[in-house]
Amino acid sequence: MASPSDPGVADALANDLVIDITTIGRTSGEPKRIEIWFHNVDDRYYITGRPGPRSWYANVLANPAITFHLKQSTEADLDGAARAVTDPAEKRSVFLAAKKLSEYINEDNVQQWVDGSPLIEVVFGE
Repeated sequence: MASPSDPGVADALANDLVIDITTIGRTSGEPKRIEIWFHNVDDRYYITGRPGPRSWYANVLANPAITFHLKQSTEADLDGAARAVTDPAEKRSVFLAAKKLSEYINEDNVQQWVDGSPLIEVVFGE
């Protein structure tokens, strides 16, 4: 497994958008891999989705182990743990600070995202 401090990995974490994640199915116990966006906010790494239920989110609530698969500027796999972000103030702050979400979220609709969107922070093991 790669480390977030590896030069190519650090650059990808700073600049990339599209990754795959692998979670463990909450009922099947099988690995589930999907493509998704991630967001770097002050060197902390977040994953969200539009408002509504998400299977990947239900999976990490049941088992926080997650593999973060970089695939744009470099290829690397990072082991991590998902921390569900549920505090409304923290969610609002992350949603408004995530530069790559600015075309989707603004002061007029942020509350809809806070109320209905999943949000996790991925914390990497070193």
